[in-house]
Amino acid sequence: MEETKVMDQAISLMADKEGKFLTFTLAGEEYGIGILKIKEIIGMMAITTVPQTPDFVKGVINLRGKVIPVMDLRLRFDMESIDYNERTCIIVVEIEGESGTIQIGIVVDSVSEVLNVKADEMEETPTFGTKLNTEYIMGMAKMEGGVKILLDIDRVLNADEISALEKAG
Repeated sequence: MEETKVMDQAISLMADKEGKFLTFTLAGEEYGIGILKIKEIIGMMAITTVPQTPDFVKGVINLRGKVIPVMDLRLRFDMESIDYNERTCIIVVEIEGESGTIQIGIVVDSVSEVLNVKADEMEETPTFGTKLNTEYIMGMAKMEGGVKILLDIDRVLNADEISALEKAG
């Protein structure tokens, strides 16, 4: 009986996280971002580098007259850098910064699909037994025999990094 109560609480916690997610790949793994955070998906374009920014900040792009900072999500997650190809793209997302909502571009290996993730397909982020920073992971979606890591894009960057991106833009 107690176990059922705990399961019901876990499902209700996940219920407010369920919804549509844009999925993409990074280093062969599948990730997802809530569709409401996505502004648009664009192919790779010329990125102007900005000096004295963190390594994962690739620079800025001019998107229809608006300057948008771009970061490489592989580098943000300490993954190996790869050469961009025809599948590499930039997902423009809206995140909450100190001065309100800002748009940033994130470079991903490829975009996959939009998935509708239900509460019963989601699980909390597992504890890894060490002090890993996993607060940017919203949860895990169990789909088609695999797991997709759902990101809380507002937490992928810390306040200092968001501030650096705002200045870059």
